[in-house]
Amino acid sequence: MNLLRTKSIEQSIADADEPGRKLKRSLSTWDLMIMGVAVAVGAGIFSVGAKAAANFAGPAVTVSFAIAAVTCALAIMCYAEFATAIPVAGSAYVFTYATMGELLAWIIGWNLILELFTAAAVIAKYWGIYLSKVFALTGLDVPPAISLGGVDLYWGAFLIVAIFTVLLVLGTKLSARVGNIFTLIKIGVVLFVIVVGFTYVKVENYSPFVPAAEPTAGTGAADVLKQSFFGFLTGAAPAQYGTMGIFAGAALVFFAFIGFDVVATSAEEVKNPQKTLPRGIFGGLALVTLLYILVSLALTGMVSYTQLAEAKSPTLTTAFEAVGDTSAAKVIAFGSLVGLTTVIMVLLMGLSRVVLAMSRDGLLPRSLSKTSDKRSTPVRLQIICGAAVALVAGLTNVDLLEEMINIGTLSAFVVVSLGILVLRRKRPDLKPAFRVPFGKVLPIVSAVLCLYLMTNLAVETWIFFAIWLVIGLAIYFAYGQRHSRLNERFAEASMSVNGAPAAAGTEAASERDDEDELSRT
Repeated sequence: MNLLRTKSIEQSIADADEPGRKLKRSLSTWDLMIMGVAVAVGAGIFSVGAKAAANFAGPAVTVSFAIAAVTCALAIMCYAEFATAIPVAGSAYVFTYATMGELLAWIIGWNLILELFTAAAVIAKYWGIYLSKVFALTGLDVPPAISLGGVDLYWGAFLIVAIFTVLLVLGTKLSARVGNIFTLIKIGVVLFVIVVGFTYVKVENYSPFVPAAEPTAGTGAADVLKQSFFGFLTGAAPAQYGTMGIFAGAALVFFAFIGFDVVATSAEEVKNPQKTLPRGIFGGLALVTLLYILVSLALTGMVSYTQLAEAKSPTLTTAFEAVGDTSAAKVIAFGSLVGLTTVIMVLLMGLSRVVLAMSRDGLLPRSLSKTSDKRSTPVRLQIICGAAVALVAGLTNVDLLEEMINIGTLSAFVVVSLGILVLRRKRPDLKPAFRVPFGKVLPIVSAVLCLYLMTNLAVETWIFFAIWLVIGLAIYFAYGQRHSRLNERFAEASMSVNGAPAAAGTEAASERDDEDELSRT
């Protein structure tokens, strides 16, 4: 059992051209840039900054956003170098498979599924809740959930996931055009909020810029589970604010930057990926960072962070209500709804592309990687992903797992950052269109920063993450390792070396198994 076997870059590119499993290259630099903004600028811009300021960093939340942006930028540089060298679907999973071996590639792919599935389900549920708020502002009382046999069904999640599942089935370019329209609208809403917010800014609200550290109010095991993993490891008492609060805030607001690794999953659907991918990713990241910092400056200048901390779930609406501008709530509610809409679309697309890449390799059932001859989209897989997200979002309390999104993303960032060093050592002949500058320094800094942000997530998040990894390893050894196409190739090569005559038969049997699997589904 060779768990460290790697898949060559040439083989990954060849598999992406396999008839019946190909994706169409239709996305431009503009499409990628808007896609990054679409998935990053969601309702989080109206809420996550307020939570980080209220509970962790105070006015220094702007520094938290800057740290998160720099960390993301370093990791995205590594993604860009990989994506221009291996322009196929699958993102960090494919990159890891080419450098660090199958087992770690499975773990990263499994973590990406965690990130994208959980994010899509959480945000779809919030979309339904925000839709009810918009109805309420227009005088209509439409509850976000209906009771069916004692179970709350969030109907909005089903609606929005169904709409974008259909759009993604019809074609990536069509869904990108729809996403572009929604994204431009929500950028306009964000700019409105920034301009209006700055008219209420009072300089004294920025002081103290970094509040003094203080112990959290809770005690006992529950409070320990909520503290950062770093604090738990170092034996520090649960606390908030201070310098550590800035980094805890950065770990929280990192959620706002997860979209850019999703953009990398679309590499196989990009026209001229060597030039388009870096431009689209970095252009989107620069715009998003600017918007986040301006929003956080307006937020913490409007009201004191202590006022935000008094609210149960502080948002931008909390700040506008505190200064007496209740009319802004309508704009924010509308902006949140529009913002969430495009996030769901990009996450659903990213989820299906990661699963498609893993199923092409046999680590998941090969039937899932079948694409439509007419539209070149994974119709069956997209419908399965949409149905699963809708069921979890509509029927479960999935929002309890929000931080799982961050830990899944950061774990992938760590491996991709280190993978660049392995790729350069193993394949010095490669000349990707983009290379991370300063040699080994920036990839190492990226990995360290991402790992440190991971340790600033809550202890309970790490516990859930460990459980998820155990489940993933069980699936890999029970199914993925045995059905891996690379495993079959290794077996054939071994038999050939040992003089066994069955290599051709193994290949034929493998093809028959794939055909049987497709016919069964």
